[in-house]
Order: sequence, then C-alpha cells, then structure tokens
Amino acid sequence: MVAKEPGKEPRPSREERLAAKLRENLHRRKARARATTPAGDTARDNGKNDSPALPKSPPQS
Repeated sequence: MVAKEPGKEPRPSREERLAAKLRENLHRRKARARATTPAGDTARDNGKNDSPALPKSPPQS
C-alpha cells in the first residue's frame, strides 16, 4: 500500500496483522504454560501419561 502522508509507514495487510496477533498469542500461551508447570515436571520427563496403554491383541494366523 502507498502511504498517504510522508513519514508514515504503510498499513500492514489483514493477513500480516492476524499473523502477528497469532504469534503474540502463542508466546503468551507458552509463557503461561511455563509459569504453571514446574521445571522438569512434564509427561515426557517423568514417564507419566494420563491415557492407559492400549491392549495388544494376539497375532492372527
């Protein structure tokens, strides 16, 4: 877009504005998740999982 007044930057497109807002939201959510989860206390780190293991069926012949 072309700026109407000298010295002003052109307004970003709708897609650019939405992308920036999504990035900000993601950063906020990650920061909040880090703040609420104690360091080293993740499901990956301690082997805990909320879902039970799936049963294995015997192989079919």
